[in-house]
Amino acid sequence: MGVTKKKFDMGVAPHDEESLEAWRWCIRNNIKIYPTCASEKSWWLSIENKGKTHKDPKVYGKNEIWDKLYEYCKYYFNKYNK
Repeated sequence: MGVTKKKFDMGVAPHDEESLEAWRWCIRNNIKIYPTCASEKSWWLSIENKGKTHKDPKVYGKNEIWDKLYEYCKYYFNKYNK
């Protein structure tokens, strides 16, 4: 018998082109920004860049997590995309 995992509701990620372009750019440039579970209804954001990992100390809810994730993607896109 296997262990049944409980599903988490992480809300809906925004699908605007600007956010997706920044997200794709980060992936292509080895900047990883991803949610890490804090509890069933809250997450932290982890950022891996240039071999270092940082964790945002703030805990985000199911819809906030995506807004903040894409905010970080846009930040790195605007900072390094030249």
